[in-house]
Amino acid sequence: MKLFRRRPPLPAESRPPLDPEERVLTWARCAEGVLVATNRGIWLPAAGERLGWHEIHKVAWSGRELRITPAEVAEERDGYTVLVDGPVATFLLLEPGELPDQVRTRVTRSVAYTTHHELDHGAVRVVGRRVSGQDGLSWAVRYDSGAWTDWPAVVQATDDLVGAAQNSVAPPP
Repeated sequence: MKLFRRRPPLPAESRPPLDPEERVLTWARCAEGVLVATNRGIWLPAAGERLGWHEIHKVAWSGRELRITPAEVAEERDGYTVLVDGPVATFLLLEPGELPDQVRTRVTRSVAYTTHHELDHGAVRVVGRRVSGQDGLSWAVRYDSGAWTDWPAVVQATDDLVGAAQNSVAPPP
């Protein structure tokens, strides 16, 4: 009798095109194919592309379904990106193994800095995230629903908040 049971290795036909320094952490079958979690992100079966841990806004696990809400770029600004929620991808996992825990852990660990701020017309979350394989943080904001994202005073306030956040985590000169 085995004391420790290991999951079988990822089938060769399900192996995504990994970067040279990328390694498989865990995987799980779903109706669409195979979800593969690596140190860089999660490979989605239908798209055949990797979603980096820093590119995921939310993850929910119901015990059967893994729901991933990716971030989509709404606008590039000087020093940061404005993000919005992308379409939620839902995967039914009959034998999830470690996949849901790895996804949640990796997404959470990618967040190095986060604060929420009230603005004159709405609110904004400022986030600094670690990107696997890169130095420094990737900065982004996500406005709350109903915020006036194009209003000049809101844009200036957001610029100031991001600048203050970047300065607060920058190493001393």
